[in-house]
Amino acid sequence: MGVNKLSLRALEHVFSKNLIASSPYKTAEGSMNTIVNRQHVNKQFIKMKKLENKVAVITGGSSGIGLATAKRFVAEGAYVFITGRRQSQLDEAVKEIGSNVTAVQGDISNLDDIDHLYSVIAKEKDKLDIIVASAGMVERILLENATPEHFDKIFSTNVRAAYFTVQKALPILNDGASIVLVASTAHLIGVPEHSAYSASKAALRSFSRTFAAELKGRRIRVNTLSPGPVDTPIFDTQAETKEGAEAIKKLYADYNPMGRIGKAEELAAAALFLASDESSFSTGIDLVSDGGQTQL
Repeated sequence: MGVNKLSLRALEHVFSKNLIASSPYKTAEGSMNTIVNRQHVNKQFIKMKKLENKVAVITGGSSGIGLATAKRFVAEGAYVFITGRRQSQLDEAVKEIGSNVTAVQGDISNLDDIDHLYSVIAKEKDKLDIIVASAGMVERILLENATPEHFDKIFSTNVRAAYFTVQKALPILNDGASIVLVASTAHLIGVPEHSAYSASKAALRSFSRTFAAELKGRRIRVNTLSPGPVDTPIFDTQAETKEGAEAIKKLYADYNPMGRIGKAEELAAAALFLASDESSFSTGIDLVSDGGQTQL
């Protein structure tokens, strides 16, 4: 991103006295000082990170979009808490992320585990700036074959968990915070075998509007991110074999206007936009990232 002339001049004015006093390149005309100043200002812009000193929690942060988002947030200066059910998977995620991360094992659909998560965050950081509710599940089944157990499992993980992930964070959530609810384009179209799943993601879209209205007095922004098909381990749960999972990916890619499925890193970039001040005038929106699937 380029530096416009106005912002460059303003920053040069701020930095000029210290730079001129300390620069080894001073000249009578001051021309070299101007060069040094401009170089310093450009370095300041380069070093600026979008989430510097922010604390984020990412549910489902041990794989897929959640893991990619955790990596991106840390790269942008945040300290991240990630959650997941499997400790071994969390350990691997921490290794991948590398630094500025704490893994908290738990089932996000269990309210006691959510309480434990926030007790850890409160103890270690005493604040929270960003919530990314990314944990979710999909289970394909036709309406005629669906059971109450199937319905309850989908809504417990995708809806109830997200609702209480936000509610229970409120005591430590800073004013001016950002909340991102990861939904799906399934709530925008009719997808066979996904009736409960699609409805659960529509609930998240509704939450983002209502939460945004309720929390606007605290300047807390709430938005939904709706991915299309993305290359994550969730595909492995949709088929009995690796070949079957690859066939499903190809089917989605062939159907997509861009001729491919998305990458987790692309959704992480969208999550970063919603979590950072880059989207400071956006709340209650649904950011769709689907390669044009629902538009073309």
